[in-house]
Amino acid sequence: MDTLGEIKTKVRRITRSPSEAQLADATLEDYINTFLLNDFPEHLRLFTFRRTFTFYTEPNVDVYETNTTDPFSPLFDFKNAYITTHDPVYIAGYKSYFTQSRDEFYNVYPQLQAVEKIGTGDGATVNFTGTLSSTPFLRYNVLFSSITAANDGLSAYDAAGDGNLLGDTAAASTVDYVTGDYDITFSSAPGTGEDVNAQTVVYQAARPQAILYFDNKFTLRPVPDMPYQVRIEAYVRPAALLSDGLTPELDQHSQYIALGCARTIFLDRMDIESRNAIEAAFLEQQLLVQRRTIVQQSNERTATIYTQHLGQGFNGWNGNNS
Repeated sequence: MDTLGEIKTKVRRITRSPSEAQLADATLEDYINTFLLNDFPEHLRLFTFRRTFTFYTEPNVDVYETNTTDPFSPLFDFKNAYITTHDPVYIAGYKSYFTQSRDEFYNVYPQLQAVEKIGTGDGATVNFTGTLSSTPFLRYNVLFSSITAANDGLSAYDAAGDGNLLGDTAAASTVDYVTGDYDITFSSAPGTGEDVNAQTVVYQAARPQAILYFDNKFTLRPVPDMPYQVRIEAYVRPAALLSDGLTPELDQHSQYIALGCARTIFLDRMDIESRNAIEAAFLEQQLLVQRRTIVQQSNERTATIYTQHLGQGFNGWNGNNS
């Protein structure tokens, strides 16, 4: 019982639904794939589904998130295709620091905004153009600001990280993160004598040595100066079974999927007695499926301060000690 077609037959037997009238084939496939894609990976994180995820950096781009437009991008639908990410992380082959804590990451790489005066208000001028003196600077961290004659604040910021400024702007306003060129039109004129300021976070590009994973986004520091390969370990979501001839990742998973799917069907029918009747069999299959991962991981010794001393034996003995 390996293929989707055989799994469907098993589910029909368990749920006593042999005909299409009782359970439509398309509905049954939805039940199976819902369990496979959503429930299975949350019940069990199996070694079978641990993979190396790879993406590539772009010069002067520090934040990488799910791509929803390019199906050929490694980051396409990342937040749905991958469940969790883990150490180790390698950038250009170098083992790099990985964290999910913004506090730890920005303690080491603080985002301190520098203020640069770009003009003075005269009560009438709304458009300001020029080039900032300190470049390059981070995306998502640009703010142009001033104060009107009525003492109201003016703020134009790059919330989308694409160089287009939003907020108190009356026309298309842009900034170039690398050259520092800007063209901003405020919705109201800064008051006479009021400073017009630009706030940015300046950086020096280099090979990244640390990566933060937060809010389904990867943030690298230092900001890349050129394309680099980033390799991370991650748990992938199982592949959907879209035709009767397809099989799960491992043949062993078939019975577990069939029983898990049947549990959901019984629950939707409010047939709690039948659901309870197969619970023991479901839990037994869950243990059997998990066994491979347990045995695989039990063969790996616990890491210690000596783990990296691969050239030495136990307690540092290398064969030359007397």
